[in-house]
Amino acid sequence: MSRATLGWIILGWIGYALLPWYGLDAAPTFSDYLGGGSGLVRGLTGAWWLLPILVPLLMSLWPSVRSSRSSDGDWLIASGALGLALIILQGFTIGLNGWTFDGLKALFGEPGPRQGGMGYGAALTAAAFLIVLCHGFAARGWCRGDAFVTSSIGVVIALILVFVFFPVSTILASAFADNNGNFAPGEFVVKFMDRSIWGLDCLTSDLRCGVAWNTLFLGLLVGVGTTALGLAFALIATRTAFRYKKLLRVMSVLPIITPPFVIGLALILMFGRSGALSSVLWEWLGIPRSRWIYGLPGVFIAQLLAFTPIAFLVLIGVVQGISPSLEEASQTLRAKSWTTFLTITLPLMRPGLANAFLLGFVESLADFGNPLVLGGNYEVLSTKIFFAVVGAQQDQGRAAVLSIILLAFTLGAFWLQHAWLGKKVYTTVTGKGDAGIPLPLPRRVAIASYLTAIPWALFTLAIYAIIMVGGFVRSMGRDYTPTLDHLLTAFRIENTERGLYFSGSAWDSFFATVKVAALSAPLTAAIGLLTAYLLTRQRFSGQRAFEFGTLLSFAIPGTVVGVSYILAFNVPPIEITGTGFILVMCFVFRNMPVGVRSGIATLSQIDKSLDEASLTLGARSATTMRRVVLPLLRPAVVASLVYSFVRAMTAVSAVIFLVTAEYNMATTYIVGRVEAGEFGLAIAYSTVLIIVMLLAIVVIQLAVGERRLGRRSAAANANPVAVQAVP
Repeated sequence: MSRATLGWIILGWIGYALLPWYGLDAAPTFSDYLGGGSGLVRGLTGAWWLLPILVPLLMSLWPSVRSSRSSDGDWLIASGALGLALIILQGFTIGLNGWTFDGLKALFGEPGPRQGGMGYGAALTAAAFLIVLCHGFAARGWCRGDAFVTSSIGVVIALILVFVFFPVSTILASAFADNNGNFAPGEFVVKFMDRSIWGLDCLTSDLRCGVAWNTLFLGLLVGVGTTALGLAFALIATRTAFRYKKLLRVMSVLPIITPPFVIGLALILMFGRSGALSSVLWEWLGIPRSRWIYGLPGVFIAQLLAFTPIAFLVLIGVVQGISPSLEEASQTLRAKSWTTFLTITLPLMRPGLANAFLLGFVESLADFGNPLVLGGNYEVLSTKIFFAVVGAQQDQGRAAVLSIILLAFTLGAFWLQHAWLGKKVYTTVTGKGDAGIPLPLPRRVAIASYLTAIPWALFTLAIYAIIMVGGFVRSMGRDYTPTLDHLLTAFRIENTERGLYFSGSAWDSFFATVKVAALSAPLTAAIGLLTAYLLTRQRFSGQRAFEFGTLLSFAIPGTVVGVSYILAFNVPPIEITGTGFILVMCFVFRNMPVGVRSGIATLSQIDKSLDEASLTLGARSATTMRRVVLPLLRPAVVASLVYSFVRAMTAVSAVIFLVTAEYNMATTYIVGRVEAGEFGLAIAYSTVLIIVMLLAIVVIQLAVGERRLGRRSAAANANPVAVQAVP
């Protein structure tokens, strides 16, 4: 038995015999240890259902005392599987009010034994059983006997099952139930075939089309638009000598750090009937005011502003990773620059283009804030789900049916992406030296990129000028007198006898938001990039289903995710509602797909021979991941950290159901101010958040650094140094 396996077995015993078995809502005190709180002590003093867990714990020690090693893997698998099964069984059959199944009540009588949610001891013991199970599979030769790989696969699958499949399945199951919770598949069929979902009246009359077609059409437009804009920004940032390249990158990333509703509010302040631009057009050119911004055009523009940075963050690493030597070889064979771009450069970008489109499409499907503010009569699935959950109807079954339709659209996009990429190889980063210089863009591509990116950057700048002004005037559109009242109301600091006192109304939500975001960002990046490594470097059964599982929480609207977390985690065995932990887990698995897709796009360009060379020299998989793969994944690391941090700072649809008085997030504070009509206060708070997130992005970039591929830069080609002859 390896030392790592023995160490996890010891941790399992510690969790069972020393740590408190119940309660995750507070840190355990010293009295909780050995004071009747552990699973062993509780089992001996009345909680008899915890005693069987001793059996797999003892079984796991058996290989360490035997002389024969031929069946160690079998013993580890048996002990790990039995331990997990016992913990799951007792957790789901015994609840706060006794037995949770009617069959058990009839068999053993009511109410039965009672227990609370899992605590630190139960969590550690379950984790130990999981790792022991994975080590057993490694001992049996799975994944070439690599315990790190099998453990990584097991941990990621377990986390996805607990924090994605379990809560989502809880609410989706209600699609096949009536209002009393009884199984009723007929109601599912009626709700699924509703004309308001699939109607095509817009093709033959002035009536509107079904909400499903509206959502699909909008998602396709946004997917194509964000990918095109992101590619234009990425090409300018990496393949041109544009003087204001850094400013252009800032403009491309600004929208991702904007709190919800603010972009929609800025568009209304600019293009609405009383908007600044609408007033200028009416007074100068006589163009009548209109409500064109409400509906498909407004939602489309807002989503392009919000989601283009995602495509840019994914594509910039892909464009940087293209080997210049391949393009030089094409030009050596006398291919024109346009032909080289069309036949060499663009095909090598296909993994990045496919992933950027997929993320833009899925983000559009799941977006809630922009359609709520600007949707008008253009209905989409996410807002319909929201009103089905919290509106006057309160039809949870209808919300579940609409969520299933969203999942079907996501699954279709996922399948089309794989079909388009096929089984072709896109490797461009190998272990060989490559000192080639990235070729300048063809003239027509450069012009198209400039004409696409620069006007959009200027438009983004105008939107943010509106945002900045709106927070520091008395009333946008009526009274433009400069004032700091909104900022001081939110972030006032007083110097009292006891020191500084943060008396502003926004400080509590600000500190809670920063703490949750700082905890969730590194976890999101770590799990996402580890998952990408497993998907691209390992082969195991169920890999496609595993990959789709990573996208599941991303596809479900945040509203449904929030409600599903409440339904799943408000009762034992995992009772974490009202804690900061549930917010961190919600953000981690809501934002993880960006790290996964960005990591897959980057790893698709890195030759597997680099990993194999490291393994051949005796390095373990964990060392190879840390010393070889991770430095080459720096663009994906930056993309994942930046996205997960700012999304945790700006998300609203999922957490609006999960916040508490102790953990009130900044976005829910802003939504409350918008609903109260305090637009100046909401914009002022948003401005502070934007500045904080810009500083965080700079810190992340400096901390992670840039990937170095041993290539000359384009600047060296643009400014060649003359070589003088030595006399």
